[in-house]
Amino acid sequence: MLLFTIIKEITKMALQICKKTSRYKEMLNNAVDKTLNRVFGTTAANVIYTYLEENHSIRKNEIAENLESFSQAMQEYLNSGATVVQKEILESFYSGLDLFQHVELEENTNNEFVERLRTLLP
Repeated sequence: MLLFTIIKEITKMALQICKKTSRYKEMLNNAVDKTLNRVFGTTAANVIYTYLEENHSIRKNEIAENLESFSQAMQEYLNSGATVVQKEILESFYSGLDLFQHVELEENTNNEFVERLRTLLP
């Protein structure tokens, strides 16, 4: 438990630095893009982005501002696979901060994904 608390505090400090440089949203959008392309490939990732924009009015570069809608849209589109993708997004985001945190998400819990990112973003 102490290790988790230390990791959480280090993450908060790193994010404060990111917030000051206004790169946090860009980093999250990049983590989403990197994950979707790695997991699904470029063509399928573009299909997902088209779905998000046409059905949920979420543009590729606006995901960080629409976390709840993005999470719900992914759940709708990928069903139970959304949990795996969300876990990968979180790990990619942490990695972009040069931090490693193993992520466990309970299946079909969009709120947990959104809440974890909200604690990291303003």
